[in-house]
Amino acid sequence: MPEPPAQTASDAFRRLLEIVETLRSEDGCPWDREQTHESLRADTVEEAYEVVEAIEDHAPSKVAEELGDLLTVTALHAQIATEAGTFSMVDILNGTNEKLVRRHPHVYGDAEAADTDSVLSAWDAIKRQEPGYEDRTSALDGVPRGMPSLMAAWKLQKRAARVGFDWDEAPQVVAKVREELGELEEHIPAHDGHEATDDLADEMGDLLFAAVNLARFLRVDPDAALRAANRKFVRRFRRMEELLAETGEEMDTKTLEFLDTLWERAKHEERAE
Repeated sequence: MPEPPAQTASDAFRRLLEIVETLRSEDGCPWDREQTHESLRADTVEEAYEVVEAIEDHAPSKVAEELGDLLTVTALHAQIATEAGTFSMVDILNGTNEKLVRRHPHVYGDAEAADTDSVLSAWDAIKRQEPGYEDRTSALDGVPRGMPSLMAAWKLQKRAARVGFDWDEAPQVVAKVREELGELEEHIPAHDGHEATDDLADEMGDLLFAAVNLARFLRVDPDAALRAANRKFVRRFRRMEELLAETGEEMDTKTLEFLDTLWERAKHEERAE
């Protein structure tokens, strides 16, 4: 008979750890027993992105569900480490609690913080005094190697800006984007539909990096902005498909000009809502 729902967060969390421990036991689940930190890498990233998707869909119940899935993966990592004798969930939580208190001296100590900028400045200063940071010789050290490229570019640029390597005003960044676009265009005639050359890929990377830098300078999260653009594209493309289905024709039989007319109609309908 299923246990009744827990009434406190501590009881519910304890139950989760018990379930994961059972799943990893000899009488548990074959899939869970086979998992390692390495095999769970993709699951960890995937669950985090599913949380983000639920947030962007403004679906609170889905956010709760996806956060539960992410917490389950965390509990699996903790159980795997407990079995190996490397660390436990208690170590994870104690370390996190201690870190949060240490990095908030304006709340748990006598320090003062007038605004968010001063909080972030103090946060970075405290991090630089913590173990493991003595080996960092560059302001760019510490950006995770596995971070998605768009987010990594944003992070690298933010770190460079903190030490003074930054533009003074937006028009300078816009000019840099135009410069990189011009350099890319110089390589396009020679491309002629063939596989991308190293030079073309290099210039495309420079253009993307400059575009991310412009977003950072304008205080726009480039990853969130691109995800929003993706969702908008999907909505409008699907509306195009609906409009085309009404005619009984296939998309690949229509001209680009005709399809562009459908796209503009889908865009107009969306803006009119």
